[in-house]
Amino acid sequence: MSWAAHELESYILHRHTRTRVSYLAVLLGCFLPDMGTKGTVYGFSVGSYSFRPEHAWEYHRGWPGVGFTHTLAWGVVVALLVLWIFRSREWSLGLLIGTWAHVLTDCFDSVGVMLFFPFTTQHYSTGMWAYAAQEGRYGDAAAYYGSLGLVWDLGWLAALAYNWRALTPRYFFKSVYPTDPAWSWLRHRARLSDRFLMALYHAYFLYGACRIFAWTIWAQTSEDAPMDWSWGGPYWVDKATVDHPAPLELAQTTLLGATGLLVSCWLLWLAAGRRLWLSAPPYEPPRVTLPTARSNAEVSSGSRADSLDAPSS
Repeated sequence: MSWAAHELESYILHRHTRTRVSYLAVLLGCFLPDMGTKGTVYGFSVGSYSFRPEHAWEYHRGWPGVGFTHTLAWGVVVALLVLWIFRSREWSLGLLIGTWAHVLTDCFDSVGVMLFFPFTTQHYSTGMWAYAAQEGRYGDAAAYYGSLGLVWDLGWLAALAYNWRALTPRYFFKSVYPTDPAWSWLRHRARLSDRFLMALYHAYFLYGACRIFAWTIWAQTSEDAPMDWSWGGPYWVDKATVDHPAPLELAQTTLLGATGLLVSCWLLWLAAGRRLWLSAPPYEPPRVTLPTARSNAEVSSGSRADSLDAPSS
């Protein structure tokens, strides 16, 4: 599993999505597969009741278990439900993008995900670093940040640094604010200043970046976890793995799973998705004025503009 990549990838995904999409929905989608599963995979206690899965990876990523949350089909189901209930194209598409990004990101550890479930329970994994949730939260953190998992997170941080414009006030007010009514509600109903909105927007960038360095320092000092740059490391953890079939069998399984998923998505689109999409009008942002020459100054001073002409993304 990835530790900080899910926080950082939302900014890059939003910037490179060439249509109107809610940033908050992308962010939520990046977290959605682990909500209610990552915490429980480590075990928990409530009073006299305690829960700890016997086989963490089977519970977290397998079937039977909650592994269906880490599949492409799960993202489609969530997106359709949101489109049906809330009639929001921007949120439906954002959740689909974020959820799929999480699923594909989790293909890189030694367990991977059931990419084409329910048409096959085959796990797809590159084995770049060890899946170690069975070691508990701290053991998992030490293993991740003592291996190529650290390189993976640093890679996303470098990618976001390259896409630094996604963090600017200009990008926020031109491409993020106008695509989601939640920001307008926070600004006008909750009376939050522009500075506060920018702080909320930057929150997960700061959280993800600090998380990388804090956990790495902790792993290398408090835990004295040896750094292992080998593929599939670290060597000192009893990592969880899955069986991989022969290449021909894997190709047949992949063809069956991918075909089943594509056909099902197409039938869902014809049966309900297209009608729901057409009946959900694009969100039209309120007209507010934030002249380019003043926008950065207003954000930095925390003052609120009374009206804004927010261009579409």
